[in-house]
Amino acid sequence: MKLSHVATDGSVAMVDVSGKSVTSRFARAQALVRMNAAAQTAIRDATLAKGDALVAAQIAGILAAKQTGGLIPLAHPLPLTSVDVGFEWRADGVLAIEAAARTDAQTGVEMEALVAATIAALTIYDMTKALDKRITIESIRLLEKTGGKA
Repeated sequence: MKLSHVATDGSVAMVDVSGKSVTSRFARAQALVRMNAAAQTAIRDATLAKGDALVAAQIAGILAAKQTGGLIPLAHPLPLTSVDVGFEWRADGVLAIEAAARTDAQTGVEMEALVAATIAALTIYDMTKALDKRITIESIRLLEKTGGKA
Protein backbone atom coordinates (compact mmCIF):
# COMPACT_ATOMS: atom_id res chain seq x y z
CA MET A 1 0.00 0.00 0.00
CA LYS A 2 1.33 3.44 -0.96
CA LEU A 3 1.21 6.04 1.80
CA SER A 4 -0.17 9.40 0.67
CA HIS A 5 2.39 11.44 2.62
CA VAL A 6 5.46 9.65 1.21
CA ALA A 7 6.98 10.87 -2.06
CA THR A 8 8.43 8.49 -4.64
CA ASP A 9 11.95 9.22 -3.37
CA GLY A 10 10.96 8.28 0.19
CA SER A 11 10.75 11.83 1.55
CA VAL A 12 7.61 13.17 3.19
CA ALA A 13 5.27 15.46 1.32
CA MET A 14 2.06 17.30 1.98
CA VAL A 15 -0.65 15.72 -0.18
CA ASP A 16 -1.65 17.87 -3.15
CA VAL A 17 -5.43 18.24 -2.90
CA SER A 18 -5.72 20.93 -5.59
CA GLY A 19 -7.37 18.51 -8.03
CA LYS A 20 -10.03 17.39 -5.55
CA SER A 21 -13.53 18.82 -5.43
CA VAL A 22 -14.74 20.81 -2.47
CA THR A 23 -17.27 18.67 -0.61
CA SER A 24 -18.94 18.73 2.79
CA ARG A 25 -16.89 16.66 5.22
CA PHE A 26 -17.54 15.47 8.75
CA ALA A 27 -15.58 13.49 11.32
CA ARG A 28 -16.27 12.31 14.85
CA ALA A 29 -13.62 11.11 17.31
CA GLN A 30 -13.55 9.88 20.89
CA ALA A 31 -11.14 9.82 23.81
CA LEU A 32 -11.74 8.04 27.10
CA VAL A 33 -10.48 9.30 30.46
CA ARG A 34 -10.39 6.86 33.38
CA MET A 35 -10.11 8.36 36.87
CA ASN A 36 -10.90 7.67 40.50
CA ALA A 37 -14.16 8.54 42.28
CA ALA A 38 -12.78 11.74 43.85
CA ALA A 39 -11.86 13.19 40.47
CA GLN A 40 -15.20 12.13 39.00
CA THR A 41 -17.09 13.85 41.80
CA ALA A 42 -15.04 17.04 41.51
CA ILE A 43 -15.72 17.22 37.78
CA ARG A 44 -19.43 16.46 38.14
CA ASP A 45 -19.84 19.00 40.96
CA ALA A 46 -17.55 21.58 39.27
CA THR A 47 -15.56 21.99 42.50
CA LEU A 48 -12.02 21.84 41.13
CA ALA A 49 -9.75 24.68 42.25
CA LYS A 50 -8.88 25.38 38.60
CA GLY A 51 -12.55 25.79 37.65
CA ASP A 52 -15.12 23.82 35.66
CA ALA A 53 -13.11 21.10 33.91
CA LEU A 54 -15.80 20.28 31.34
CA VAL A 55 -16.10 23.89 30.18
CA ALA A 56 -12.32 24.28 30.05
CA ALA A 57 -11.93 20.99 28.13
CA GLN A 58 -14.68 21.92 25.68
CA ILE A 59 -13.04 25.26 24.89
CA ALA A 60 -9.58 23.67 24.69
CA GLY A 61 -10.82 21.02 22.26
CA ILE A 62 -12.46 23.57 19.99
CA LEU A 63 -9.38 25.81 20.00
CA ALA A 64 -7.13 22.81 19.31
CA ALA A 65 -9.19 21.71 16.31
CA LYS A 66 -8.74 25.18 14.84
CA GLN A 67 -4.93 24.82 15.23
CA THR A 68 -4.57 21.33 13.72
CA GLY A 69 -2.84 22.53 10.54
CA GLY A 70 -0.13 24.09 12.69
CA LEU A 71 0.22 21.13 15.04
CA ILE A 72 0.32 18.18 12.62
CA PRO A 73 3.19 18.80 10.18
CA LEU A 74 1.54 17.53 6.99
CA ALA A 75 -2.07 18.42 7.77
CA HIS A 76 -3.80 21.04 5.66
CA PRO A 77 -5.16 24.12 7.39
CA LEU A 78 -8.93 23.87 6.98
CA PRO A 79 -11.78 26.37 7.14
CA LEU A 80 -13.80 24.68 9.87
CA THR A 81 -17.53 25.36 9.74
CA SER A 82 -18.26 23.63 13.04
CA VAL A 83 -16.49 21.98 15.97
CA ASP A 84 -18.35 20.43 18.88
CA VAL A 85 -16.95 18.75 21.99
CA GLY A 86 -19.25 16.83 24.32
CA PHE A 87 -18.97 14.57 27.35
CA GLU A 88 -20.75 11.50 28.66
CA TRP A 89 -20.12 9.54 31.84
CA ARG A 90 -20.15 5.81 31.15
CA ALA A 91 -21.53 3.30 33.65
CA ASP A 92 -17.97 2.25 34.58
CA GLY A 93 -17.12 5.85 35.61
CA VAL A 94 -15.04 6.58 32.51
CA LEU A 95 -15.53 10.01 30.94
CA ALA A 96 -16.14 9.64 27.20
CA ILE A 97 -15.19 12.73 25.24
CA GLU A 98 -16.61 13.04 21.75
CA ALA A 99 -15.48 15.67 19.26
CA ALA A 100 -17.02 16.40 15.88
CA ALA A 101 -15.74 18.67 13.13
CA ARG A 102 -17.23 19.87 9.83
CA THR A 103 -15.84 21.67 6.80
CA ASP A 104 -16.49 22.29 3.14
CA ALA A 105 -13.07 21.57 1.70
CA GLN A 106 -10.90 19.39 -0.53
CA THR A 107 -9.75 17.14 2.31
CA GLY A 108 -11.27 15.62 5.43
CA VAL A 109 -11.47 16.74 9.04
CA GLU A 110 -10.59 13.55 10.89
CA MET A 111 -7.36 15.03 12.25
CA GLU A 112 -9.27 18.03 13.59
CA ALA A 113 -11.77 15.78 15.38
CA LEU A 114 -8.96 13.62 16.79
CA VAL A 115 -6.96 16.64 17.96
CA ALA A 116 -10.06 18.15 19.60
CA ALA A 117 -10.82 14.93 21.52
CA THR A 118 -7.18 14.50 22.53
CA ILE A 119 -6.67 18.04 23.81
CA ALA A 120 -10.00 17.96 25.66
CA ALA A 121 -8.81 14.74 27.36
CA LEU A 122 -5.45 16.30 28.22
CA THR A 123 -7.26 19.28 29.74
CA ILE A 124 -9.33 16.95 31.95
CA TYR A 125 -6.10 15.18 32.92
CA ASP A 126 -4.36 18.45 33.78
CA MET A 127 -7.25 19.72 35.88
CA THR A 128 -7.71 16.48 37.87
CA LYS A 129 -4.18 15.07 38.20
CA ALA A 130 -3.89 16.37 41.76
CA LEU A 131 -6.87 14.21 42.76
CA ASP A 132 -5.80 11.09 40.89
CA LYS A 133 -2.15 10.20 40.29
CA ARG A 134 -3.24 7.20 38.18
CA ILE A 135 -5.62 8.96 35.76
CA THR A 136 -5.31 7.59 32.21
CA ILE A 137 -6.29 8.71 28.74
CA GLU A 138 -7.34 5.72 26.68
CA SER A 139 -8.61 4.68 23.30
CA ILE A 140 -8.35 7.84 21.23
CA ARG A 141 -10.02 6.86 17.99
CA LEU A 142 -11.93 7.98 14.94
CA LEU A 143 -15.59 6.94 15.19
CA GLU A 144 -16.90 8.21 11.87
CA LYS A 145 -16.03 10.24 8.82
CA THR A 146 -18.08 11.26 5.82
CA GLY A 147 -17.45 13.21 2.62
CA GLY A 148 -14.85 12.73 -0.05
CA LYS A 149 -14.13 9.38 -1.70
CA ALA A 150 -12.81 7.29 1.18
